[in-house]
Amino acid sequence: MPNITSKELSALEDQLNYEQMLVKKYRTFAGQCSDVALQNKCTQIANKHQEHFNKLMNYLQ
Repeated sequence: MPNITSKELSALEDQLNYEQMLVKKYRTFAGQCSDVALQNKCTQIANKHQEHFNKLMNYLQ
């Protein structure tokens, strides 16, 4: 793990929580959509936030 300050670690934790919340929200939205195009867009957005989450988690390793 890179040397990071406690302030940076706290900010990283906040961002991880935010990204995780967005993944859950957009997956929920996708599941509730009856319009296929909108459902696909919500899924794409959820996937993008999952990528962000994964990249941030990799930073901690």
